[in-house]
Amino acid sequence: MAWLRRLWRLRNTRRGRAVREAMTAYLMLAPAVSLIFMFGLWPVLFAVYVSLHRWRIRQGPFVGMKHYVDAIDALAFPLFFVVAGALLWAAYRLARRLWHEAHPRTVGHGLAVLVPAGLWAAAGLAGVRYGVTALPEVLNIGYKAVGQQRTPDLFRRLLYEALHAPAVWAAWQQFLLVLGLAILVTGLWAWFGRASRRWPGWPSRVAWAALALFFAVLGILVGHYTLREMARFAPQMAQEGRNLYLQVTSIMVGAALLWASWVVWQRAVASSSDRRFGLQALAALLLMIGGWVLLAEMPTVIASGDRDVWRGLVTTVYYSAGTVPFQLALGLFFAVLLFQNIRGRELFRVIYFMPYITPTVASAAVFRLMFSPRAAGPVNMLLTRLGLPPQRWLMEPRGIFELLGSALGVDVPSWAAGPSLALVVIMLYSIWTYVGYDTVIYLAGLGNIPQELKEAAAIDGANQWQIFRHVILPLLSPTTYFLSLIAVIGTFKAFNHIYVMREPAAQGTVDTFSLVIFDEFFTKTRYGYASALAFVLFAVILSLTLLNRRIQGSRVFYQ
Repeated sequence: MAWLRRLWRLRNTRRGRAVREAMTAYLMLAPAVSLIFMFGLWPVLFAVYVSLHRWRIRQGPFVGMKHYVDAIDALAFPLFFVVAGALLWAAYRLARRLWHEAHPRTVGHGLAVLVPAGLWAAAGLAGVRYGVTALPEVLNIGYKAVGQQRTPDLFRRLLYEALHAPAVWAAWQQFLLVLGLAILVTGLWAWFGRASRRWPGWPSRVAWAALALFFAVLGILVGHYTLREMARFAPQMAQEGRNLYLQVTSIMVGAALLWASWVVWQRAVASSSDRRFGLQALAALLLMIGGWVLLAEMPTVIASGDRDVWRGLVTTVYYSAGTVPFQLALGLFFAVLLFQNIRGRELFRVIYFMPYITPTVASAAVFRLMFSPRAAGPVNMLLTRLGLPPQRWLMEPRGIFELLGSALGVDVPSWAAGPSLALVVIMLYSIWTYVGYDTVIYLAGLGNIPQELKEAAAIDGANQWQIFRHVILPLLSPTTYFLSLIAVIGTFKAFNHIYVMREPAAQGTVDTFSLVIFDEFFTKTRYGYASALAFVLFAVILSLTLLNRRIQGSRVFYQ
């Protein structure tokens, strides 16, 4: 018991007070961490679980990657390989950071961190296994209670039975065993190894090392599981005359070549030698051609996927491309106009901002009435006054370019028809709504530009356009980057006003990806499939965000 007395005396020392303060801080953060887990992380993890099952009202059998394959066909496997690669990359970055922070004389001691870190990583994996094992039993409580009087005692009894099922209880005991070993080994390693003296800040390093090992093992498991699923689906696709392994390899290598061509081109632009620029530009061109050749499998993959999913993605791209540039340009124009010393500019700022704060359902309903397909509709009456024929607006499934071509007597091919007229009306609503918000944000950005820079440019002989082009616009790049980022993400998540304004007569030409997910979840009650589509949409949004950061982020000037 001597070590207990020694530990008790330690609490009044400087080190003991530091430990108590750290524990107090962790206890203060515990409620916030619990809320973040319950309302932030847990819904995502549960959605992953649902997407891997056939789930219609109640949980069905485990189907693995079937929902993802049904939605995007062979693209599902590169998607999971990217997830595995991201986990391994995160593990590598953490390990590299720990290695560089270690002092050369404490490298051996740093490697010893792998012992407790490995046990903590194993405890995390055991906890995941316990959660996956216990979740079906807990979810089945509601179905066991059917036909019985629902009382608190019944719930407690069923919960006890669920948590003490043989497989669940064994997983729980394994988790407690590994967790206890991790705590014991970490305590012994820190106490007898004098870790605090040899390597200050060792608890955080143990935590980061454990997280790196956890990510590494999880990445390996995801990659191995993806290979197993490929082996399961390969015979089915072989009957259709398709080589799954060849398709997946071609898509992944083609995407890698396109990324490599972009990197080489960026280096070519930054090179100072003409000869080096020519060679690197040629290499980038060859890499790009090779990438496009390998991506020739994409049309086959798209044709084999869910037609509604791909059409929803194309509609979303149309919607994003038709709203974001126009609302940013108009927002910048009105911001520059209202930044001038004109009479009543405060009133105009309020007027422009009002559409953004107007309830979405109400304003969308007003737009729906304005663009009524009846001849007595407000917009159709205006067209009639101008000598133009009335339009079906929200009920028109034909593309805008097809309509213009037919009016001019030009035959437009189907691939160039463009977004439907119904979607164009929804685009107009979105632009009308968000121009005021962009204007206010741009006004804040204009107010942060020092007046001295404009005066210096004017003294140097620059006119108003040159001042705007070479002084104001570059200094507004952080604002433009922020607005474009949230605008693109917002268009891919848009739902309320599209749901209010869509008509069955539009034949699904306004159904964006979010509406496809909504229909699968609430109309068809395919919960597992809808969850898989939600993660596909998340992957698309994340890819666009990273691409935007890569391309536009390098052109942002913060000073």
